[in-house]
Amino acid sequence: MKNMIFAPFLGLTLILACAALRAEDPQPQVPERERELFNGQNLDGWYTFLNGRGVDSDPKGVFSVVDGAIRISGEEFGCITTKEAFKDYRLTLEFKWGEKRWEPRENRARDSGLLIHSVGEDGAFGKTWMCSIEVNIIEGGLGDFIVVGDGSDAFSLTVETAAEKSKQNCFIWQKGGKRQTIHGGRADWFGRDPDWTDTADFRGRNDLDRKGDWNTLEVVADGGRIDVFVNGTMVNQGFDATPCAGRIQLQSEAAEVFFRRVTIAPLAK
Repeated sequence: MKNMIFAPFLGLTLILACAALRAEDPQPQVPERERELFNGQNLDGWYTFLNGRGVDSDPKGVFSVVDGAIRISGEEFGCITTKEAFKDYRLTLEFKWGEKRWEPRENRARDSGLLIHSVGEDGAFGKTWMCSIEVNIIEGGLGDFIVVGDGSDAFSLTVETAAEKSKQNCFIWQKGGKRQTIHGGRADWFGRDPDWTDTADFRGRNDLDRKGDWNTLEVVADGGRIDVFVNGTMVNQGFDATPCAGRIQLQSEAAEVFFRRVTIAPLAK
């Protein structure tokens, strides 16, 4: 009887925590087993969205599969998005940069991103991406958090931060630091170079990614908590994420990038 009484309240708690979910969004699923979201052959299970073109209109082939990897040319701004939505999972992927860059970022740091907990309309943010919580993939800022939202309480993340902000006026993750909640903008990974500049081939003194090679990015989403690992090192952590579930997007943002071994798995017991 107690379980019957409290079960609806558990469901209500999830709905409130993921307040940005809409009725038309797919119901988030908890992975029951480890599986690949990318089959290595085609983009089954994903759809494309490009600024100015919409869903599954990609005449230039911005998104393709090359040698068992997803190739995102970066030529147009947009993303590929999972048709399914997820909650409470461990997501692992490998990525490496290509050589091509495009305007308006031809001479700037290579840029892309992993957007989790993606909800709402395609292109709602900047006519390009779904609102979400971004784990940034950019030269010098791999693992930064960005709240890709509308500035309201419907999209937020709390981060433990260092006493001082970066030169770009962003919070910096410091485990055990003062908790700050952001509704937009960025919370940097702990080792972001204080002298970071948005310039081509930027390399920070503490960067953990292997230039020109494959790198492993792992995200553990456990309720409202998000842990981010780069090549096995924890680089950022967030709490009380809103939303706390949703689709997954991979960005096209003016730089060629490759992804492979996109794996989702249940949380460790």
